[in-house]
Amino acid sequence: MIYMMILFIATFFSAFSQVLLKQSAMREHKSFIFEYLNWRVITAYFIAFAVLFANTYAFTGVDMRYGAVIDTFTYVFVMLLSFFLLKEKFNKGQLIGNLIIISGVIVYTI
Repeated sequence: MIYMMILFIATFFSAFSQVLLKQSAMREHKSFIFEYLNWRVITAYFIAFAVLFANTYAFTGVDMRYGAVIDTFTYVFVMLLSFFLLKEKFNKGQLIGNLIIISGVIVYTI
């Protein structure tokens, strides 16, 4: 169970790193090099590498079939974080897609 929680938390942080990258992409930068050398990009890539190691560790105790299911929550987290942090609106298609993902996870795990 602890390994599944690690995967789930890592999935959230993976989505958070994607939102950080999008925040950086939406900003004006002084020069080309500062598009890549700013705190958002550096933090996002640090988080991505940490998630990679957390997933590698967590898969030592979780069947691969459950890991793939938990990983699909990245799409849900990205949508929610984009809504709350970036103030983006989501359309009906995105909402339906995320509901399909959640219902698929429920059906698969029952």
